[in-house]
Amino acid sequence: AALAFPGVRGAFTGADWPDVLIGLYMGDKPPLARGRVRYYGEPVAVVVADDEAAALEALRLIRADFTPLPALGSPREALAPGAPILHPDLGSYRRIAAILPEPGSNVANRSRIRKGDADAALASSPVVVEGEFSFPPGDHAAMEPRVAIAEFGLDGRLTVGSSTQSPFGVRTLLSKALGLPERDIEVIAAPVGGGFGGKAGIQLEPLACLLAMRFPGRPVRLANTREADMVSSPGRPGLQSRVRVGATREGMIQAMDMELLFDSGAYADYAVNVSRAAAVACTGPYNVPNVKADTLCVYTNHPFATAFRGFGHIELSYATERALDLLAARLGMDPLELRLKNAARPGHTTSTGATLDPNTGDLPACIARVRERLDWDAGRRAVLPDGRIRAKGIACFWKAPAIPTFTDAAATLSFAEDGSAVLATGVVELGQGSFDGLRLIVAEALGMDLAMVRVLRDADTDRSPHDWTTAASRSLFMAGRAALEAVADAVAQIKRVASAPLRCPEEDLEVSGGRVFLRDDPEQGLPLSTVVLGYVYPNGNAIGGPVIGRGRYIARGLSGMDPDTGEGRPGLEWTMGAEGVEVELDPRDGGFRVTKAACAMDVGRLIHPALARGQVVGAMGMGIGYATREAFVFDSRQGVQNGSLRDYKLLRYGEEPEYFADFVETPQGDGPYGARGLGEQGIIGMPGAIAQAASLAAGVELNELPLTPEHLWRAMREARS
Repeated sequence: AALAFPGVRGAFTGADWPDVLIGLYMGDKPPLARGRVRYYGEPVAVVVADDEAAALEALRLIRADFTPLPALGSPREALAPGAPILHPDLGSYRRIAAILPEPGSNVANRSRIRKGDADAALASSPVVVEGEFSFPPGDHAAMEPRVAIAEFGLDGRLTVGSSTQSPFGVRTLLSKALGLPERDIEVIAAPVGGGFGGKAGIQLEPLACLLAMRFPGRPVRLANTREADMVSSPGRPGLQSRVRVGATREGMIQAMDMELLFDSGAYADYAVNVSRAAAVACTGPYNVPNVKADTLCVYTNHPFATAFRGFGHIELSYATERALDLLAARLGMDPLELRLKNAARPGHTTSTGATLDPNTGDLPACIARVRERLDWDAGRRAVLPDGRIRAKGIACFWKAPAIPTFTDAAATLSFAEDGSAVLATGVVELGQGSFDGLRLIVAEALGMDLAMVRVLRDADTDRSPHDWTTAASRSLFMAGRAALEAVADAVAQIKRVASAPLRCPEEDLEVSGGRVFLRDDPEQGLPLSTVVLGYVYPNGNAIGGPVIGRGRYIARGLSGMDPDTGEGRPGLEWTMGAEGVEVELDPRDGGFRVTKAACAMDVGRLIHPALARGQVVGAMGMGIGYATREAFVFDSRQGVQNGSLRDYKLLRYGEEPEYFADFVETPQGDGPYGARGLGEQGIIGMPGAIAQAASLAAGVELNELPLTPEHLWRAMREARS
């Protein structure tokens, strides 16, 4: 019936592509469900029509018959003996070597950390605390839903326009999934309306391309509605965790033993690497000599999970920070002082055995800034005249980009006739402001007015220099390094061309202020506009040619993780800091709000203060939302019950607290002008800080998120009874 509907060109199911499996790290997902639907919202059929209205009407004519199967609603359910196996073919899936699935189970990846002897250290520790903490799945809620437009040209080339963070990654994955050489695939990413990690993977693009290949010469557009974007496309992973901490009576941490179970949903996507990244940072920014950790990525019947701002660190940080709160309570110690006592410092080692060097960052200075902003020493808890309770909480965080051992960024710098500079990179602008940061770096290096520098807007795999992906808070760091190298290359070419008409050695020249001139006689020089396209003598003869600077940066010194111990250096530069909140709770009904939120972060060197503050405050706001309201609600069949913004409540205008964003500057030795990444980190500590403050206000330990008024009211009522 659907095929007969006017305007319909075709209707397809998973059976039309029986051999296609897609996946970023592991190929486990068909473009349409094949034989088994693994999550509520998984597409089972698609209609191609001349217009959207015809496609929607035809879809209503398709009948799908379903046989109910047992549903797995959490990682612990999925790991229980006798649990249904969601991927019986797990052992045969194509995967990268760093991902370690366990065939015959629902474990898509397991990462192990074994540093020192945690069992012995816990056994000998005078004080041991243990807790279980959970963090539910949710949505990214980016402003722009996902969209992909594909056209298979009559020349056999595939052109894809996508709201992606990773045009080069999408091209590689499409090549593997579709069997096309990468030279025959072009992916174009215009500025994207927010990503937060949710557009770093791949989702709509393969299906759009498969459909386009059925209709050569006709573009095919797939665009999510908001509701489809929430339940059909990948979201944020959930976490179930157990953490044990051993310490001396003075509060020095001796050991941590933890199990972190990430809810991958129905497919692996980015979640397998999220769990791996969590292992790398599992202790938080603390000196822990003995660590035992197992981080698992577990299949469930939830919508599948992908990267999300913080990349597993927000979830693991919540677990470790809450465990430290339990330790502080057991010791009768101020939780801020406990964190200060155990703060990671240069010379300490991470959970994977990497040594922190002097330019890693100054966590004690960050803690001191938060202490001052919240007037911490004036008291952590107070009862207000109207009966509401005001309380404060603090948490610390760190994050290093969890990237492949070969991760690159490249840049080219060319010039227009007026001498202005044009930078080209593969970075995608998502609203994070990378282009402005890169413009500042280039303008500073050239000594040029900022208005004379621009960055090309679109990332195009046919035209842009290669870039791994716009994710992991590494774009300014790595593309910034590439841009500086491109500037250096361009400056060398400018000096080479100008040295002839100025009749001097190249090494005697400087480039600044839109000119190239003699260092010891600045009046002797030339405007860049007369040099960058080649110099023309008065007699018409010309020398040189268009100046095009090239730069690249490859992450250095990275290694994989030992599969048994986790030893290695899988992360790039660490960014660390502290966050604190002040909350007010009405004990009568659980009414709860955050009134102040402070973040102090060591950013290495602040390149663009306004953008940095915007990134940090925005991340803090997201963290408040996830801690206090944002979560998927599932029914007994694991169907999402709040799959629209009518029911999935975001933090709204007028509900924001007073924000404080402070920056400590310990220059990153290998960063551009000493800068390091900061785009994600502001979200990481917020749930832990809020849970600590809310627990203090409510008088009961709160270990499950989100902290809604109903949750708080029930917890207080149960504590009283």
